[in-house]
Amino acid sequence: MFVLFEETGKFLAGRILSENDASLQVELDSGKRVKVKAVNALLKFEKPSPAELVAAGHQLSQEIELDLAWEFASDDEFGFADLARDYFSADASKAASLEQQAAALFRLFEAPHYFRRAGKGRFRKAPADILQQALNAIEKKKQVAAQITTWADELASGQCPAPVREQLYKILFKPDKNSAEYKAVVEASRATHTAPLELLQKVGAIASPYQFHWKRFLFENFPKGTGFPALQAPPIKDELPLADVKAFSIDDSSTTEIDDALSVQGLGSGTVTLGIHIAAPGLAVLPGSPIDALGRARLSTVYMPGYKLTMLPDDIVNTYTLLEGRNCPALSLYLTLEEATLEIQGSVTRLEQVPIVSNLRHDLLDSTFTEAFFEAAQTAPALDVRWGVELSFLHRLAKHLKGQREIVRGKPETFNRPDYNFRLDNPSGAEPQGDEIVSINTRQRGAPLDLIVAEAMILANSTWGEWLAEHGVPGIYRSQASLAPGVKVRMGTRALPHAGLGVKSYAWSTSPLRRYTDLVNQWQIIACTRHGRTAALAAPFKPKDAELFSIISGFDAAYSAYNGFQAGIERYWTLKYLQQNAITELTATAFKDNLVRADELPLVLPAMGAQGLPRGARVRVKLGAIDEITLDISGTVSERLDAAPDQSPEPLDEEDGESEMAAGPISIAVDVDEPVADAANALAAAD
Repeated sequence: MFVLFEETGKFLAGRILSENDASLQVELDSGKRVKVKAVNALLKFEKPSPAELVAAGHQLSQEIELDLAWEFASDDEFGFADLARDYFSADASKAASLEQQAAALFRLFEAPHYFRRAGKGRFRKAPADILQQALNAIEKKKQVAAQITTWADELASGQCPAPVREQLYKILFKPDKNSAEYKAVVEASRATHTAPLELLQKVGAIASPYQFHWKRFLFENFPKGTGFPALQAPPIKDELPLADVKAFSIDDSSTTEIDDALSVQGLGSGTVTLGIHIAAPGLAVLPGSPIDALGRARLSTVYMPGYKLTMLPDDIVNTYTLLEGRNCPALSLYLTLEEATLEIQGSVTRLEQVPIVSNLRHDLLDSTFTEAFFEAAQTAPALDVRWGVELSFLHRLAKHLKGQREIVRGKPETFNRPDYNFRLDNPSGAEPQGDEIVSINTRQRGAPLDLIVAEAMILANSTWGEWLAEHGVPGIYRSQASLAPGVKVRMGTRALPHAGLGVKSYAWSTSPLRRYTDLVNQWQIIACTRHGRTAALAAPFKPKDAELFSIISGFDAAYSAYNGFQAGIERYWTLKYLQQNAITELTATAFKDNLVRADELPLVLPAMGAQGLPRGARVRVKLGAIDEITLDISGTVSERLDAAPDQSPEPLDEEDGESEMAAGPISIAVDVDEPVADAANALAAAD
């Protein structure tokens, strides 16, 4: 005697060795013996053989039309033998054959959208509306599977379907792995044995390397676009006094968000008053307002060669920027100094209107205000140069302040590498396309005008940071526990020392038009200015305010992403500069491992032959091929330029602890090795 039974969703048949009320001992054709529960035994028969019955049943089951079977089936619960009789037998009084019963069982079991299982060998037909929904879903699945196959074939033949092009960055970086577009790329990559990114490049899905980097950045950080809603700058309602100063700013010519200006009073009197004036959007842009929401969403201006995405709309920036020729609302820090010793004797913070007399541009004035100019001014005041006297005092003060900070630091600041300025031949100022002519100019870091501005801002940020703490008002601080390797700068709400700068505390407060943290701190400082010792009660953010920690977290993430993009896009333009100027070799300095840093360009690259060279060794490098997508370039050391193998290592630069970008493979989210049901399998499952 043989038995057909169900075991974990499969139908098996074998010879019965023994049987009782609860179970059967069955020997399969393979010789394996299994124990089968009696409830799972569906058919007992003497012939044909188990294998013949199963084979015949599967073959015959495909002849059963499910729609017709569904019509034949009883509305009540029924067994597979009942359906086999109704479907196959002309005489309803006669049972169907064993093969027909097996066929009905197999067909019923594999069509759950037509027939629901009601027990072992028992079924109930699905309601008509539910069945129609299931059939519609199956048909849709078949259409999607067919679409995947069509798109995959197009990709394999070198054409890019429009839906894949439109979903390019989502497919590569944040895919819905169940989407047809994603599956088509995976299927085509497998069929052509081509990496997904390379495949999409070949079929023209990527318009240009520049657009790839730009659109990827926008996709990840500005998914809703970069436009601003139409908002008007609210007026400042405070009646602000007019300051009796002549203030001037120092920025690059391309700067539109002029956050800070300086003034100097009392030169020659023995007591000098230094004014540090910061644009005050915080007087009108209030927490929770629509404009605040824009700043909170972006958190910072995004900078790149030839273009920028401002934190706030241009109309808002133009309303509060410190533009020359007008009286501008400002948050002013006045510091009283002993002119001879430069000792700070006191400070006061005021809300006022400040006359901005000049917007100086350092890129136009660096050749005038040099170290030599300021050295000469110590003995012969530069009375014939506009702002020469004021800038000479500020330069002397800046060097003094820097020296004081270096005493606290325990060592001098060392910035050996220059700053690099990128200029694009893009007179319109519109969004770059990636093929503009680029020029790269060097500018020595710590140039006199830079030093003046930097030290004044450090002084303001540290002074206001301590002032907030004295009033018990929380702020957003940057701190560094020590200069030990690996100790990073962190952001928090407590006034802690910043070892890297050599100050007791440091609260970013001097760029409220382009950094959201500075706008937040400005609100807190305004509260201190208005309310004095009761400021903690009136400040928008209270101690341990969860909103402050949320802002810090969001800002950290955004600032890191923006800086990473800026570094990457500057590398792109550096590689374009090499191409446009047909540069095939350059001089460089061994950096670490097999990396070298170009001497005259902002470029770090791996160079064959650099492994084992001492840090600071100067070499000539022959450049290899450029990949504008991965931003990759490599080189080969062709010559050692320094003849002193025992030279002392190059001194560490302050930024050598920061990550160096030497490019490499781009991390994408398309995994061709991940098990994905291909279109053929999907079609088969839907049939």
